[in-house]
Amino acid sequence: MIFSTTPLSPVALDLGPLEIHWYGIIIAAGMLLGFYLADREANRCGLPEGMFMDLMFYIIIFSIIGARLYYVIFQWEYYGQNPIDIIMINEGGMAIHGGLIGGALAGFIFCRVKGYSFFRIADIAAPSLILGQAIGRWGNFMNQEAHGGEVTRGFLESLRLPEFIINQMYIDGAYYHPTFLYESLWNLLGFVILLMLRPKLKVWQTILLYLIYYSAGRFFIEGMRTDSLMIGDVLRTAQVISVLLIVLAAAVWIYREMKYDLPKYGSVQGIYGPGSAEASRGKRKQAGQTVKKKQGHKKGKNSKKGRQR
Repeated sequence: MIFSTTPLSPVALDLGPLEIHWYGIIIAAGMLLGFYLADREANRCGLPEGMFMDLMFYIIIFSIIGARLYYVIFQWEYYGQNPIDIIMINEGGMAIHGGLIGGALAGFIFCRVKGYSFFRIADIAAPSLILGQAIGRWGNFMNQEAHGGEVTRGFLESLRLPEFIINQMYIDGAYYHPTFLYESLWNLLGFVILLMLRPKLKVWQTILLYLIYYSAGRFFIEGMRTDSLMIGDVLRTAQVISVLLIVLAAAVWIYREMKYDLPKYGSVQGIYGPGSAEASRGKRKQAGQTVKKKQGHKKGKNSKKGRQR
């Protein structure tokens, strides 16, 4: 039986000297949908109108720069000899972890300047982040990148995949694991989980759950890929970063759980920042623990004095 293996074109629109690639369109679509959901949630939570628009402006810029720089740094052997290609982001070459670092930095600075709680804003954005990642992986699909090892056509058919996905996984004479699809579906499931659990979680827990969930999936899926960015010849960069993020997020979760008594996400309305009533609850818990320690210490000293008498 003869199968059609003609891949989909990565170019959406050819305007002569200017080509618009599906990769850029899909990445932009993921960002816009993510922004729409986060902005709507911010308005529902009573945050100042337009606040998320201002924030997303900086996050998008820093995320694109971070994602590109991260990729370029680990592919410097090529880009050092072809520097003009560094700005050709429409052709692919964006690292999600770099985008997360850039976006987080922009968000942290914005919240510090404006007096908002970084974790509160991050909780609002977390479902949008993972949804944008789920959509963005289809940009990799159009470029026939971010795939896994070689498989048979029969294996892909056993997954009940549509014909257009099977055809797109036929690259240079062989079929490959659609790891882009595995990660996209994992992230889509994560989007649903975060939306369901967020109202029941405390402020700061949603973003940390996102980091743990996404990193766990990325660690295992990255192990299947054949085009990973590497540290030396042994370590896959994405796997190393994923492990570090899981450990860091778990440590922050434990620390803040022990240190602060913060409200649930669903019970907070309006601006949540250093001076808000909800934020002060955590400070009161910390202060209360300090007082108890002092009282216990003082009581111990008095008891000791009594025994000395």
